[in-house]
Amino acid sequence: MIPTSNQLVTVFGGSGFVGRHVVRALARRGYRVRVAVRRPDLALFLQPLGRVGQIHSVQANLRYPASVEAAIQGADAVVNLVGILAEDGRQTFDAVQAEGARVVAEATARAGITRLVQMSALGADADSESLYARSKAAGEAAAFAAVPTAVALRPSIVFGPEDSFFNRFAALARMSPIMPLIGGGETRFQPVFVGDVAEAVCRAVDQTIRPGVVYECGGPEVKTFRQIIEYVLAVTGRKRLLVSLPFGVARAQATVTEALKFITFGLLPESLLITRDQVRLLEHDNVVSDAAKAEGRTLEGMGVTPEIIEAVVPSYLYRFRARGQFDASKFA
Repeated sequence: MIPTSNQLVTVFGGSGFVGRHVVRALARRGYRVRVAVRRPDLALFLQPLGRVGQIHSVQANLRYPASVEAAIQGADAVVNLVGILAEDGRQTFDAVQAEGARVVAEATARAGITRLVQMSALGADADSESLYARSKAAGEAAAFAAVPTAVALRPSIVFGPEDSFFNRFAALARMSPIMPLIGGGETRFQPVFVGDVAEAVCRAVDQTIRPGVVYECGGPEVKTFRQIIEYVLAVTGRKRLLVSLPFGVARAQATVTEALKFITFGLLPESLLITRDQVRLLEHDNVVSDAAKAEGRTLEGMGVTPEIIEAVVPSYLYRFRARGQFDASKFA
C-alpha cells in the first residue's frame, strides 16, 4: 500500500462545516490535502490543521469545468462536499448539487482517478417533491455514472460546533418566546456527529469500505423534531411555548419568509428563515433505512461507533444560555 503521505486528496467545499472536519481528519491520516474553494483566501484557516505545506487551498468553481480539472490534476482521490441548504441567486440546487456533482465526477473520470466520495443526504430521491432531495439524488447518479467505484454518503442531520441545526434553534429560542413545531414535531431524525461523517469520508478514501455503494450515516439515537427542540431548550436553560404548526400553515409562512429575504436583500436572520422546500423535507422522516442496516451500509457497518448528541452538543450550545458558560453549574 502506498503511504498516505505520498497521496494527494482534492476536497471540494473543504472550508465548509463538514469540510473543515474532513480536511483535519485526512491530514491526521497523513494525506496531503488540496482544498478547492471559490475563495481560497477564506480557507487559510485550515492550514494549521496539518503540517507545514500539508494543506493548501486553490480556486475552483463548479460552474467552470476548467477550474475543476485544474484542482483535480495530480490527485489520487477526490471528495465532493459542495452543497447548499437553500437556493440563492445562481446558487440553485440543480446548479450546485446536480450539475456541479456531474462536473466533478466527469473530471475525476477523465483524470483516471477511481476514488471519488460524493456527499449526499438522507432522503435523496429522484422522485421527491423536494428540489433539494432530487438534486442530491441526481448528484449521486452522476457520480456513479462517471466513476462506478465512487462512494456516496447520505448523512442525517449533522451536528457539531458550527452546525446550522442545533445552533439555529438555540438562536431562535434566544429571540423568540415561541418555538414552532412544523407538522406537530413528529418528523424523526437521526442526528450524526460531524466527526463521524469525516471518519466515513476518510474510510472511503482509504478504500477500507466497499466501493460503488451508497452508505447511510445516522447517529445512535432517533429523535423527533419535538424531542430535539425540547433538548435544545433544556441545554440552553430556556422556557419557550411549543406551538404545533401544520404543514400547510408552515408552507404559507415559508412563502412569507422567502419574500422577506428577497425584500431585505438577504438580511433576514438565518434563524427566522424557512423555505417551502425545507417544509417539504420535513414531511418525511430522516432516518437510516432498514435496507441499509441489513446490508451493512451504515456507520456501524463501516466499523464506526457513532457519537451521541448529549456528549457533544452541550459543549457548544452553552453560549446560548442567559449567562453563557457561567451558567454551567446550573446544568451540571
